[in-house]
Amino acid sequence: MKVGLYFGTFNPIHTGHLIIANHMAEFTDLDQVWLVVTPHNPLKKKSTLLEDHHRLEMVFLATETYDRLKPTDIEFRLPQPNYTVHTLAHLQEKFPSYEFSLIMGEDNLNSLHKWKNYEVILENHDIYVYPRINNENANEELINNHKIHKIDAPVIEISSTFIRNSIRDGKEVRPLLPQKVWEYIDHNLFYKK
Repeated sequence: MKVGLYFGTFNPIHTGHLIIANHMAEFTDLDQVWLVVTPHNPLKKKSTLLEDHHRLEMVFLATETYDRLKPTDIEFRLPQPNYTVHTLAHLQEKFPSYEFSLIMGEDNLNSLHKWKNYEVILENHDIYVYPRINNENANEELINNHKIHKIDAPVIEISSTFIRNSIRDGKEVRPLLPQKVWEYIDHNLFYKK
């Protein structure tokens, strides 16, 4: 089975995440897309994150009606902070018959050379890249690598930061969130201050 790993803090998961994940599951050779809820991205301040179990619950709520999208908390049990190369090694050991690929935006591809052991990742895993609007600084060497697959996916410019700030400011953001995710956020009064 070929599994695409879509990593994120999902703070919160929004319709843009679902559009990308579903597009990768339906319009590439991936059999499933696993949404890997990251407990702590080394590049983000942990203080801005909701607790891990709340973000995981929102990903469950958002994906429960999609057969090919699967939430996973695999990184919750790995040493912190998480590095993708370690997560991939752990998954390959746990699921030896699966072929794991990464899903990322063009903006992340540009900084891939800064990732821990990125050469090992590129050597052993395909990377499916979705477009971003502002991507003038494309890394030509990486884009032309045979392990990199640029996918003609919808360009989505919704951010979790924008949603959090909008909720804090009392703005209507329901169209940007799956209904059950909005209800969960609203019920728990998340992102209000």
